[in-house]
Amino acid sequence: MSPDAARQPREGKVKLALVQCRAAATKDENVARTLDRIGAAAAAGADIVCLAELFAGPYPCQAEDHRRFDDAEPIPGPTSRALAEAARRHAVVVIGSLFERRAAGLYHNTAAVYDVDGTTAGIYRKMHIPDDPLYYEKFYFTPGDLGFPAFDTQRGRIAVGVCWDQWFPEAARLFALAGAQIIVYPTAIGWLPGEKAEFGPSQHDAWQTVIRSHAIANGLFVAAVNRTGVEGGLEFWGASFAADPHGNLRALAGHAGEETLLVDCDLDQIDAVRTHWPFLRDRRIDAYEGLLRRFLD
Repeated sequence: MSPDAARQPREGKVKLALVQCRAAATKDENVARTLDRIGAAAAAGADIVCLAELFAGPYPCQAEDHRRFDDAEPIPGPTSRALAEAARRHAVVVIGSLFERRAAGLYHNTAAVYDVDGTTAGIYRKMHIPDDPLYYEKFYFTPGDLGFPAFDTQRGRIAVGVCWDQWFPEAARLFALAGAQIIVYPTAIGWLPGEKAEFGPSQHDAWQTVIRSHAIANGLFVAAVNRTGVEGGLEFWGASFAADPHGNLRALAGHAGEETLLVDCDLDQIDAVRTHWPFLRDRRIDAYEGLLRRFLD
């Protein structure tokens, strides 16, 4: 594919697979099970397979524990090479979230995108790093330094945010301005058991609502693929889903249990929606200087 051809928006339908997972105890088991599920998704007709955040092991950030850095790998490394080989073997795009060891003492929460021939379409390093009870990510991860790119693949132009990134409309807008047709968010979001009864429904509704709003405001497909199951003090709430450019839910997983959602995405819908809802046309790019300030005080 020539560079000029690659920059042209892909047309027609693609099938997106969202692999909602429950963590096993060891990396080897998680990776092996994930590779099997990539193969099963491809056999079911998937063109693009997206995995949950940090799929290769239990979520590492519930405590500040220096031993967890031993789980990190360089990219390329054993796990990323296995994903690339799975993409090549099954002729699908694979998106995997990895604990990246970039250099001694320098770690990122990184998503890698592999094209259907196993080549690297690009990597994205998580830009927004949370620090909340049981989500002590600032201890582990350096904020990303690659911006908000979109990656050309043979199955469409794809952008990847990671979990906490999904709450920021600025990030979704920049992914759209980079030409993304699909934004995927590998995710590890859940309830603290002591808060679930009182706040659980509204927390989940807010999460789904903000991601659907990105689809509407930017006129593209958006999906979140979450972990499921109880790990330590967190109950990951699953409920992976995809929304079309109108914000309609196209697929929704349950809260509990592993699932692979298959979602048909008609990329021709993007142009039609943006023609009728021309938000990108009507943006006042001459008047948004304040967005580059922390607060207008």
